[in-house]
Amino acid sequence: MPDPLLLTENLTKDYGSFRALSAVNLSVAAGEVVGLLGPNGSGKSTALRIMLGFMRPTAGRATVAGFDSWNDGVEVRRRVAYLPGELRLYDSMTGRRLVTFLSGLRGEEPGPEVDALAKKLDIDIDRPLTHLSSGMKRKVALLTVLVPKVPLIILDEPTNTLDPTMRDELLDQLRGARDRDQAVLFSSHVLQEVEAVCDRVAILRRGELVHLQEMSDLREGRAVSARLTGPAPAAGPAGDPLPSDAVADGRLTLIYRGPLPALLEWLARQPVADLKVEPQGLGPIYRRFHGI
Repeated sequence: MPDPLLLTENLTKDYGSFRALSAVNLSVAAGEVVGLLGPNGSGKSTALRIMLGFMRPTAGRATVAGFDSWNDGVEVRRRVAYLPGELRLYDSMTGRRLVTFLSGLRGEEPGPEVDALAKKLDIDIDRPLTHLSSGMKRKVALLTVLVPKVPLIILDEPTNTLDPTMRDELLDQLRGARDRDQAVLFSSHVLQEVEAVCDRVAILRRGELVHLQEMSDLREGRAVSARLTGPAPAAGPAGDPLPSDAVADGRLTLIYRGPLPALLEWLARQPVADLKVEPQGLGPIYRRFHGI
């Protein structure tokens, strides 16, 4: 794996006696999309703000391209495009003026890609932001993040207020950023969008990083669920004994990794009905840590 562009080492943040983050170790490499998952209060936004140098960690450190996020905050932010969860835009500006202004802070001048991307996002970038809905403002903010050719993109709940079509377009844009060798880190509550685009997923619980999941491993698995109309099978598709919890109340549930024809051949010999075979998904893993 290439050297990490973003790295946190034992990142910890206390607010008095409350520990918001506890010794979080995470990395994101160029050309990689990493998702941060967890409910409200799990530490996602706190972690992102420390990575950007907006907050000082109580212990540990975060670096971007080797620069310390707190001590070298300006250098870090030169290399990052950031979308916060709660927007604060210059409402007197048009979308085009906002993109030009923010690009100018980096010493850049936006090119024709601004209009091309605005068309994909269905934005009138020549209207003042004060005349736009919250969803349209969100899309303008996304434009300011997707246009810069920075090494790292950080997004906090980026699909809030977006309709399903625009969510799909954003995920396509993140795939494009990965193809351009940009690194992407984004937090989300929506498992499906994380599954669709991420290479790795980090799950936070009460400020602790409790699980790191390689999505390539997860995509090799298939979740099987079926109602049994007869005796439970003694062995699984690979000939191994079924796990003790694979059959309960007349329903078979298991995770299978292996060739699909072998699974289908095994299922054809079983007394099953209401069969469902689907990608394994993050749901069972997420529920293991958050119990929902």
